[in-house]
Amino acid sequence: MIEPEPNENMSQPERKCDKESPFAALPATPATHFRLCFYAAVLCALEQACAAKGSPKVLFKQFPFLVGYHNELATHGLAGRSLGESLGWWFGQVARWEQGQPDHLPLRALCEAAGLSRQSLALLLGIGLIEEDVRFGSVFELFQRRPAQSRPTLGLLEAWWGGQFPEGGARPVLRRLLDLGLVQVTNPEAPRLGQALQPVAELWEAMRGERSSAVTPWARHHAGEELPELEGLVLPEGVRADLRAVPLILRAAPGQALVLRGPPHNGRKTVLAAVARALGCGVLAVEGPNRADDERWKRIGPLATLLKAMPVFTFALGPAESAEVPRLSGYDGPIGVALGPTGGLCGEGVGRALEFTLDMPGPEARRRLWSLRAGASLDGALDAVSDRYRLSSGHIWRSAGVAEDYARLAGRARVEADDVRRATRALNRQALETLATRVSADGDWSQLALPAGTTRELRDLELRCRHRERIGSTVGAAFGSQLGPGVRALFSGPSGTGKTLAARVLAGVLRMDLYRLDLSAVVNKYIGETEKNLNQVFTRAEGLDVILLLDEGDALLTQRTQVQSSNDRYANLETGYLLQRLETYSGILLVTTNAERSIDPAFRRRMDVVVEFPPPGAEERWTLWQLHLPAAHAVDAGLLQEVAYRCPFTGGQVRNAVLHAAVLALEEGRTIGGAHLEAAVYREYRKQGAVCPLRRRD
Repeated sequence: MIEPEPNENMSQPERKCDKESPFAALPATPATHFRLCFYAAVLCALEQACAAKGSPKVLFKQFPFLVGYHNELATHGLAGRSLGESLGWWFGQVARWEQGQPDHLPLRALCEAAGLSRQSLALLLGIGLIEEDVRFGSVFELFQRRPAQSRPTLGLLEAWWGGQFPEGGARPVLRRLLDLGLVQVTNPEAPRLGQALQPVAELWEAMRGERSSAVTPWARHHAGEELPELEGLVLPEGVRADLRAVPLILRAAPGQALVLRGPPHNGRKTVLAAVARALGCGVLAVEGPNRADDERWKRIGPLATLLKAMPVFTFALGPAESAEVPRLSGYDGPIGVALGPTGGLCGEGVGRALEFTLDMPGPEARRRLWSLRAGASLDGALDAVSDRYRLSSGHIWRSAGVAEDYARLAGRARVEADDVRRATRALNRQALETLATRVSADGDWSQLALPAGTTRELRDLELRCRHRERIGSTVGAAFGSQLGPGVRALFSGPSGTGKTLAARVLAGVLRMDLYRLDLSAVVNKYIGETEKNLNQVFTRAEGLDVILLLDEGDALLTQRTQVQSSNDRYANLETGYLLQRLETYSGILLVTTNAERSIDPAFRRRMDVVVEFPPPGAEERWTLWQLHLPAAHAVDAGLLQEVAYRCPFTGGQVRNAVLHAAVLALEEGRTIGGAHLEAAVYREYRKQGAVCPLRRRD
């Protein structure tokens, strides 16, 4: 060790016996370990800088701050040692200190997982000297003869640290650090030896022992003590029993993956977090990335190792899509993957994978979830809410808290069903509303004027929707195992016969929200995009437990044709995808059409209920007029009866006529009278280009 010539009065401590560790009294923390390893890089920089200047006195005079580092190293037993002896002795003492530390040390874990030697670690920390003390930037500028370059270049690192690697110099080690994503080049356009290096910011913070939840914009860290325990989760008993054995398997097989499939917000990441806690580590949650050449893949492994966290990836994949998961360099533990019902995985990272599926919770599981989250506040409505709202576990957990807030706003201590309904609307529905539009849904069956057969079919559809989860237990076992909770209904009939209105009333009596599929947002001219958009809207509607309305469904459910061009082939592919997706759809889907003949027969076969909406007869038309006209109208009963029996209007035409009559009445400041209604009826016939059968009155 070089003597501190500028400070002649400094007293030197006696050389400590090598049998006694000079670091024994230091606190056992990751920050202490980082400082000890950091001083190894400082030691090498000091020795090389002194050798280059020829005299420590000249160096310390030019950079006085280095005296403090020199003195700090000297107090730990390096006084009077030579360069080779100093570094070797320092590495040995750090190793002795590590042996007495059973807790997680980030830098030690990184070296073990990435196969880095202590010399390689010193080189890595030497690249980051300026991160801890910006004054080292002036030292690098001087020795690199580049006033504007305050970070070490490959040339300087090779000159100062190359002697630590006699076999091939520092270049192979630097290449390894770049491959691990621990460092990055700041000026890739410069010549090779002039390229400057800097450590990756989030990795440097983790090396220092800092643990922040927002590690990077693309990843979040959750410490092990914050994670849930597996036994406290609401899971099917069979799945729970299998998951109990998973931590033992993952410990015995490093590098194995655990894949959990299921709908979004249904506890996939929560279960993976519980497994991570059972393994004694935290979670590094990463959204994607989907490309194996993404630069983030390099950093995930070292970051997970430094944080002692299991990487958990979440992929939102559509049909025929796949995500490649490469093997993570610098990490030798298990990984977790949260995957949707569709899509696949490939790559070395999932070459050995355990896969489980988390289905939507049933009524009993939902009851336990509502009870755990809302407690006594839901006592009066617990059974009704559990049966009515088929939500994922994550949505239940969020909705319960919001429902309690709505109850408090109303001055109540107990949560009612309406509070829960409002809370479910506060869920993250923005993603669904990019592809579908919410339609107001209210009223009851008395608002419809339909033939008795149509009304009966609609009421049967209501019963089918109410008991869609229990129907499988009331039929044969072989048949019941094939039944899902999905309900698909086709409303067919001429335009204006009440198909859309019936869908709104059905949603109203079921106390469910209704969303109309926006075909302009779904249909895409690019191959495969339409299927991807359809899968997204179906998946989101299933998770939010809403009724999905496919209005004018013949635009999508067209018949397959003979393939005479590439357009025919891809149109048939879209039809084939829809046929498959309808069979697996677990929500309520309503399809309306006024061109049933253009719908592929295979779609009709897959419909659970088909409701015909014929044009209204005279009695239905009379009821329609009564429903649309105000109670205080002044229309003569004879005229109204004549219009109902002689004018074969649909419900939509009745609506239009009453609206026009109301406008005329408002202009005159009167209630709707016979003249207003008669003028409106004639107007409807003119729109059709037909002759009105009524005899015009004065």
